[in-house]
Amino acid sequence: MLFNSYVFMLAFLPVTLIVYFLLGKLPERYPLNKLFLVLASFVFYGYNNPSYVPIIVLSILINYALSQMMLVSEKKAVRLPLMLLGLFLNLGVLFYFKYYDFFVSNMNGMLGTSLPLLHLMLPLGISFFTFQQLSYVIDSYRRTVPRYNILDYALFVTFFPQLIAGPIVLHSEIVPQFADPKNRKFNFDNFAPGLYAFALGLFKKVIVADTFGIAVEAGFAAAQGLNTAEAWFVAIGYTLQLYFDFSGYCDMATGIGLMFNIKIPLNFNSPYKSMNIREFWQRWHMTLSRFLTSYIYFPLGGSRKGLARTCANLMIVFLASGLWHGAGWLFLLWGLMHGAASVLYRLFRKQYDALHPALQWMITFLFVVVAWVFFRATSLADALAIVRSMLMMDFGPIRDSITSAFALPGGFRPGYNALFMMAWYVLSLFACLGLRNTYEKTMDFRPTLLGAFTTVILILYCTLSLSNVSVFLYFNF
Repeated sequence: MLFNSYVFMLAFLPVTLIVYFLLGKLPERYPLNKLFLVLASFVFYGYNNPSYVPIIVLSILINYALSQMMLVSEKKAVRLPLMLLGLFLNLGVLFYFKYYDFFVSNMNGMLGTSLPLLHLMLPLGISFFTFQQLSYVIDSYRRTVPRYNILDYALFVTFFPQLIAGPIVLHSEIVPQFADPKNRKFNFDNFAPGLYAFALGLFKKVIVADTFGIAVEAGFAAAQGLNTAEAWFVAIGYTLQLYFDFSGYCDMATGIGLMFNIKIPLNFNSPYKSMNIREFWQRWHMTLSRFLTSYIYFPLGGSRKGLARTCANLMIVFLASGLWHGAGWLFLLWGLMHGAASVLYRLFRKQYDALHPALQWMITFLFVVVAWVFFRATSLADALAIVRSMLMMDFGPIRDSITSAFALPGGFRPGYNALFMMAWYVLSLFACLGLRNTYEKTMDFRPTLLGAFTTVILILYCTLSLSNVSVFLYFNF
């Protein structure tokens, strides 16, 4: 089920909120509100494809059983094989659904074999809930987590605002909040900023990201024939599309969580304001960066074993990040590019930080834009063609298939579309760089008539614009 859909906004969300808080009025010894929320999250998850539900249910049961066995054993010799079994099962399922065809197709190409491909449909959110449970399994091996009952554990995994596309939350960030008695009751002081954040996120996705998406789709479809102006507009357009798409999802997830009195950890913090690549990854998909740092970078030695080992560890982490995002060589190349940039920053940080801040920002932003081209392209040839066009100084008119995405209703002549497009880019970049993000706004949120009016107008306008609903880009990962 999509946040940006009629069934979610007009039925699922209001019904779930009402029933959850009504059940929350029962004595604490009857946690029916938690049970209801778990069941509702399964409905949310399996709405479009019920076959996904048994996968996540089985995953929860197996990981919970392994974790409980590790938590009751004081012997490391007992916990280690259980932890390794958990790693094997979780990563094995992820490999089967997400990477099997990629692995087999490459093996067929290199060895001349003819192993069949499975063409499996990727279960929604499998990368997110797999990593989330892996963190609990590994921490259970370390015996640094408490023993939760199965209901609390299931709610930690399935809480629907963060189930499909993150953030990748830790048990300590979610379970204690559901255990707090005051969070069982409706709280307007949380609901108001939550609804405001949801409205902003909905606007970012439905109006801004999806508009850029039309132009980007047209541009990448004609990747081999773009002139310089078109290539730059397409590359920056995807940079903005992905920003507002992911930012919109994070805002909506955070907002829904607040409506339930649950504070979901920050996952997106104005990354295009970054002055260097390290800061970018401290602001973009923050919980994924945290997971990779805690469970790959630190166990490999982090920065404690010399410069060469540190650089190697950084490359491993970013290659893992690229592979996590998708089963394809371009995702690995994108990870390699960010890994190389991170290593270069580590080696030349003193010289880089001495540059003027404006130059630091420009270098970082342009690198991110170019790297996104490889992330988005369907082939290396298309990615290289777009980058080549960006550098060729072959300026010319921008084709209608790109500019028409920004056309205003009301019969304006097509010649004005380029002007409207320029306005979209300028205003969107200004929003990314010059405005406070939604998290910052909700931190000091005060209900006002203007804020209420803005929230209602945004939701109504976006609801009327849902005829061309599209999935969030991170659903693909």
